[in-house]
Amino acid sequence: MLPLILGLEGPTLTDADRDRIAKWQPAGFILFTRNIVDASQTRALTDELRELSEHSPIIGIDNEGGRVWRTAGLCPTPPNAATFGEKGTYKQSAWFGALAGRHLEMLGVNMNFAPDLDIDHQPEDSNALRGRCWGRDSQSVIDHAGNFSRWQRKNGVLSCGKHFPAGGRARVDPHHDLPVVEATLDELLATDLLPYTALAPELDAIMIAHIRYPALDSELPSSLSRRIITDLLRNQLGYEGLILTDDLDMGAITNGYGRGRDFELAWLAGNDLPLLCHELDTLDLAAEAFGKLPSDRRFDIEDRLEKTLRKLPIPPAFSIEKLDKCHRELSDLTKELTGEESFTIEAKTQSPVEDY
Repeated sequence: MLPLILGLEGPTLTDADRDRIAKWQPAGFILFTRNIVDASQTRALTDELRELSEHSPIIGIDNEGGRVWRTAGLCPTPPNAATFGEKGTYKQSAWFGALAGRHLEMLGVNMNFAPDLDIDHQPEDSNALRGRCWGRDSQSVIDHAGNFSRWQRKNGVLSCGKHFPAGGRARVDPHHDLPVVEATLDELLATDLLPYTALAPELDAIMIAHIRYPALDSELPSSLSRRIITDLLRNQLGYEGLILTDDLDMGAITNGYGRGRDFELAWLAGNDLPLLCHELDTLDLAAEAFGKLPSDRRFDIEDRLEKTLRKLPIPPAFSIEKLDKCHRELSDLTKELTGEESFTIEAKTQSPVEDY
């Protein structure tokens, strides 16, 4: 088993997809809008991924609400996190998490790369997070995102908090370039890291941002930094769950690191599951990089991964009736908050995150 999360080419598996799975047995997969046509097709795709895997694979997606709701073609789009933070009650955030879990569970998805735990420091900047943060202070994020995460997990879908340590401080979009944030560790501990310290015991995974914090590591971005991942997140904050990188195909990484070297640095830094979402033909280079790791590092990754895979739930029998009921309840919740049955997607911010 190769410890990474792999993207797929389209709504059905290609021969190239099947060959990659057979050869490397990725630990998990990520679905994007390009992979989703309708509910029965999506469930057939996730069922086939399970059949082709020699282990129980993670099947993940980004379903946060608003413009980052990969299953938008299947049901009315629910509000984004910012709308829940501004207008919603904690009970409504919990109900949103429960419905998001039921919706994904029926599709055969077992991990949602949500909730965002970023504090919205730069609400007007094009940093890929506009509308995706639950609040502008740590307590709002803890309360709303925590309820979402908790009830999503109660309904069969694992949670992944992101973008550690402080994605909301970025002023540029890491899909294009590497942001640099001039914040000290003391500043982060007093603000941005509070949602992680509060919610870490109930997060199945944490995703690391592609941002450079010179005060924490003078050379490497957070997603490739042992000081930030192992020393800070693992050793100082005591986090024991899975650690994922954000997509290593983002410009913040590809502009400065070659394929293979990026994966090697990611694993050495303490990540368990790097994400390879788009440049799928480079999987062999990533696999070669894993083979270069010291044996103790490979064992640590494989041990932690096995513990997570053992707790992945078996998806229920597919029922379009149950799915339709869930979608009606999502529409009802959206109408409670906005007066409309489907959330109006905000204007484009020119981030690729909207189009995957």
